[in-house]
Formats: sequence, structure tokens, C-alpha cells
Amino acid sequence: MRILLTNDDGINADGLSALERIAAKLSDDVWICAPETERSGASRALTLSDPIRVRKLDDRRFSTTGTPTDCVMLGVRELVQGKAPDLVLSGVNRGANLGEDVTLSGTVAGAIEAMAMGVPGIALSQMGFYEGNRGYDAAEAFAPGIIRRLLETGWPNDVIMNVNFPGLAPTKITEVEVTRQGFRDVHIRTAEKRTDLRGREYYWIGFRQERSQPSAGTDLRALYDGKISVTPLHIDLTHNESVHKLRSVLGGPPPKA
Repeated sequence: MRILLTNDDGINADGLSALERIAAKLSDDVWICAPETERSGASRALTLSDPIRVRKLDDRRFSTTGTPTDCVMLGVRELVQGKAPDLVLSGVNRGANLGEDVTLSGTVAGAIEAMAMGVPGIALSQMGFYEGNRGYDAAEAFAPGIIRRLLETGWPNDVIMNVNFPGLAPTKITEVEVTRQGFRDVHIRTAEKRTDLRGREYYWIGFRQERSQPSAGTDLRALYDGKISVTPLHIDLTHNESVHKLRSVLGGPPPKA
């Protein structure tokens, strides 16, 4: 099995090193194409107005000046020699990618770009880095087995898998839960206003570490309860109930029987 790795934390991120160790348990044919610098929050950004520079670090390891989406596209189309990858793994992200934040995540976007190019994609993230836990022990302990089971089971071509690990020691994690995407009931994004040394104002955007009260069965609830969350995601954002309602007002074909 040929595996392509990417991330949004950058080529030198500890999470990418953890992902390399995870992939090594699955295959000896592992390639890497990741951003030169951190591109967290890049979502599915594609670099169109600037050239993308590629740096070859060794025969199967590359960094680019582009986004995670750029990296996967270049990796699949240009950099991986011979046959295309059989799987793209994106991560392991420093921090969870849950709820509505999956639409902002460069980690999730890496898996989505793989899916768009006809390659199965899995995004992996680990929670807990703002609670004193800075290792990737949970992801490294459980990801290889979960990935194997997912590959054995399979999933639709228009779906990616979003896997999130709690920031706990592996011995404290006892359960995997297949979840749906949740939505927070609090607004955690914030912009802190600061002043630079020249007296000019600027803003630093980030997240408050405040937990919502999510429903059972959601990715958020699973992580809060110390479980590993596996969420099948796709990029069809259509709200079908509204489609049917609006067609009766504005026009369109009737729903299929």
C-alpha cells in the first residue's frame, strides 16, 4: 500500500513525525508532502496567484510553500513517482478538529483534496494540548488499528474519515465511537486587540478554551467523554429540506419518488 502524508502544522511538526510512525506500521511505501510553514486554518485554500516552490528533502519527502490542498494535489499529480497513492493521511493535527471547525481545518482539507482526486483520505487530530498534554501517544497507540479497520470496511468515494483522539494516556482510553459532526453552542473564536512597538494596532485571532454542551452521538461529546471519535464527512453542504420547500416557491423539479 502506498501512502501519502500531509498536514497543516508544517513539515517540521511533531504531529507529522507521529504520523510517519503510524504510517510505518501500515506500509513501507510512505511519501510526504507538507507545507514549509504552519498553515492552520487554511481550509481548502488553493494557491492561484503565487507560484508554489517545492523543496525536496529526500527521495520521498517534500515541502512546499503552498497549502495542505496544494500539497496533496502536487503529491498525487507530480511528486509521488510511479503509481498514485492508495491512501492519504493528514495530520496528526495539534489539537482536535471537531464540530463546525472542520470547515476551517487544513488537516481535514488535506483529506478532502485526496477524496476529490479519487484517493481515500483520513484526517487525524489529537485534543488536549492546552491541558498540559503535548505528546501524541494516544494517536500513535490507536491510529494504526483504526485505519486498518476502516480500510477493511471501506467507505463511499465521496466521503472522508475524520478521526480525533482525546489528549489522554492510552491506558485511559477505552472506547471508539462513530459520531456525527456536532455544533458548539458557544462562540469560541476571539480576536485580541494589541499594539505593536510602533504604536499601531493589530489583532491576534485565536480560540477560547471553553467547552459547549454537545448532544450525545456528536464528535464533540465523544472527545469530551474521553473517547476516540470517527466521523464520516462529505462536502455536499446542501440542506435538502430547504431545497424541497423552496422549490415549491421558486421552482425546480419535484423530488424523486
